[in-house]
Amino acid sequence: MRVSVIGAGLGGLALAQGLRGAGIEADVFERDTGIIARFQGYRLVLNPIGFQSVRDCLPTRWHPLLDEIVMDASADQLIFDPQLNEIGRLGAGRTGIVVDRQVLRHLLLTGLTVHTDAALTGYDVLADGKVRARFARRDPAIADLLVGADGVTSAVRGVLSPQTTPTDTGVRFVIGRTPLTDEFAGLSKAYGSKISGDGVSLLLGAMRFRTPPKQAAEQLAPEVTLPDIGDYVRWAMILPPNGSLEDLTAQDAVLSRMQGWHPELRALIEQADPDNSALLSIRVVKPGERWAPGPVTLLGDAIHATSPTGGNGANTALRDADLLRRSLIEAGEGRRDLRSAVGDYERQMFEYGAEAVRSSLEKLPAFAPDAKLS
Repeated sequence: MRVSVIGAGLGGLALAQGLRGAGIEADVFERDTGIIARFQGYRLVLNPIGFQSVRDCLPTRWHPLLDEIVMDASADQLIFDPQLNEIGRLGAGRTGIVVDRQVLRHLLLTGLTVHTDAALTGYDVLADGKVRARFARRDPAIADLLVGADGVTSAVRGVLSPQTTPTDTGVRFVIGRTPLTDEFAGLSKAYGSKISGDGVSLLLGAMRFRTPPKQAAEQLAPEVTLPDIGDYVRWAMILPPNGSLEDLTAQDAVLSRMQGWHPELRALIEQADPDNSALLSIRVVKPGERWAPGPVTLLGDAIHATSPTGGNGANTALRDADLLRRSLIEAGEGRRDLRSAVGDYERQMFEYGAEAVRSSLEKLPAFAPDAKLS
């Protein structure tokens, strides 16, 4: 069996790693010109399902490394005013496993065949049931299964399920990181909580590695190369829908909305890495009608993109990867046919994927009351 995975995000890479470990050929095609060609986020909180899913997709020999580059985290999910006075509670406390997205992505990339600058232009289902993927600047690729793991603007979804389109909530957010130094020790009570200002919300989260990732890889898995990243604070400001950004940089857009805020909060943004701050939109994709069964399917944000306020986007994509991996292994071992295996995956994925989107949108008004949720 051969599988073509479109998209080198966490979900697509986890699937490819899991299939590779089972002896199933998997090629990954990424439209970006390079693996690190664009900003892809920072700190993630994985729930037990998400963490177990990525663990199961990785070779067991890398489990000690995975355990060394994550951290346990808990947050009271409080609400503070701009002077760091506690004024309420956002919700029940939250626990999980914290991991850096870039570090995890590099671990998942190890040993895989990844073709960059491979923008999909379409695909054809062939007479023998295989599928041929067509690309703008490379030769077509033929596989038994094509998996669209290519995000909110999925080119695979555009052909497979053109009626399923993203919804723009109108909400924008700026995300960045600042090295975690002693200067910001006083902010620790706000990590995992919300700072509520005039029409904006600022979210903070600490990333503390048990061992620096590059060093951990050198000690525990020399065949793996991980980024040289130190501890940091991930911050994200959620802006009002359709607010004017006045052509400001991402960093200045945040500072312009923090007049009179606590000096430590302003210093956190002022000392951020300007090359790794980004303005992003919050768009969602709701799973709609199932498509006709065949040798093409979808995974992650391509079919159920969530609002980041739900904290379940990466978790759901990794769950997809592990579920599809297990189904394809059964097909590869002859315990079921491929169409049945993919159909069973889609049935389960549609159910929990729709719930993940619903749950994330339910939480969005707490951060952006005027978001468009329909």
